[in-house]
Amino acid sequence: MATIYYGLSGEGRGHATRARTLIESLRKQHKLVVFAPDLAHAMLEPIYRGTEVRVEPIAGLQFSYNQTGRVRLLGTLATNVSYLRQMNERVGQLLPHFERDKPDLVLADFEPLLPRAARLCGVPFVSFDHQHYLVVNDLSSLPLALRQQAALAAPVVRALYNWQVETVVSSFYNPPLKPGLTNVSQIGVLLRPELMRMRPERHGHLLVYMRRHPAPGLFDALTATGLPVKLYGLGQRPREGNISFLEVDEQRFMEDLATCEAVVSTAGNQLVGEALHLRKPVLAIPEPHNFEQSINGHFLQASGAGRTLTRAICVRDMLSFLQDLDVFRNRIVSRSVCGNQQAVDVVSRLLGADRLAVGRVVRASEPYGVHSPVGFSRPIAPPFGLVSELPFAMAEQASGANFGAAARVEDRQRSRPFLKQPKGAGAVAMAMQNQVTATG
Repeated sequence: MATIYYGLSGEGRGHATRARTLIESLRKQHKLVVFAPDLAHAMLEPIYRGTEVRVEPIAGLQFSYNQTGRVRLLGTLATNVSYLRQMNERVGQLLPHFERDKPDLVLADFEPLLPRAARLCGVPFVSFDHQHYLVVNDLSSLPLALRQQAALAAPVVRALYNWQVETVVSSFYNPPLKPGLTNVSQIGVLLRPELMRMRPERHGHLLVYMRRHPAPGLFDALTATGLPVKLYGLGQRPREGNISFLEVDEQRFMEDLATCEAVVSTAGNQLVGEALHLRKPVLAIPEPHNFEQSINGHFLQASGAGRTLTRAICVRDMLSFLQDLDVFRNRIVSRSVCGNQQAVDVVSRLLGADRLAVGRVVRASEPYGVHSPVGFSRPIAPPFGLVSELPFAMAEQASGANFGAAARVEDRQRSRPFLKQPKGAGAVAMAMQNQVTATG
């Protein structure tokens, strides 16, 4: 039995949903300690309270939104100034956990603190998220505007951490990898056990999920369908015609998803994947200025399993989507969506690898900068914050360096001189926006 640390982000329900799926798949064979901030901790801690799975709180990034639901870059940075300043201190606070539990492996779902503590302690870690598709996948099939935005975001995603022994990307679509990459695994969406047990049926209603703000024209389009509509994400409020506004309840949401005719939602990776697993066509409406959801929507439409709108929705759009539901259903390949077993196989393979057996755990009282990652002898630099990593990531992108060669990446990380943190407010805020928008 191995001890596994699992760190995840707190914004968006997709991170916690993905984590719970992996926890349930691994808890019988391994000891699991989950580090979760904010919403993720609030979702997971009550579920595992009193069980062998320990859920610990950890500081997380906070986000600022404007009235239309768009992430405010400068506002988000201002909200997180103290987080960035205290990053090294918070990493240090994790070291006693490592000394006590002596973890064999760390999994990180777009969470920056645990990987830095793992690096100091010589414990290998695996990047396990959706966002790294921006780094490892060939996105040349995207429209020019989305390609440009993806190219700008990729070095920021890479800057979060890039010394992992393996990069696992969980997604409902699988573009080809960039040439020459190694130590990368592409898997399907992680589906919670309760959803896997659901039997898809058709009860005649539409399931709608919006975050914070409805898409322009949505209510008129839904009213025109004449179908019962179960709308989640905007809070509970009085019924309006055929539209019922419901509080998010996981069990009821999954039941409504399994029995709906189709899904109308934002283009988050997790929900789209769950819908396709249940053979539900999706009308995706990416959130405004959310390029990652726009990319998800592009690949959804390319698969033929649904349609994506990048403008205000009108009645004609909704009726046209409903008219083509049978066409969409016939194009859904549901067996390719689920990545649960693939995820377990990756973790089992890494735990069995010889390179993971040579790690050591150091005392929390020992200073930073004197310990090496697994398999190397030279010291590593202190765990600087996100801002200090950005110039190296951008330089790597410009030079065309191979992201997948884990050993070479770790070697480059260790050889960096101590530097003052450069200014990079917009870049850091963009990284935090990526965290929110990838999972939906």
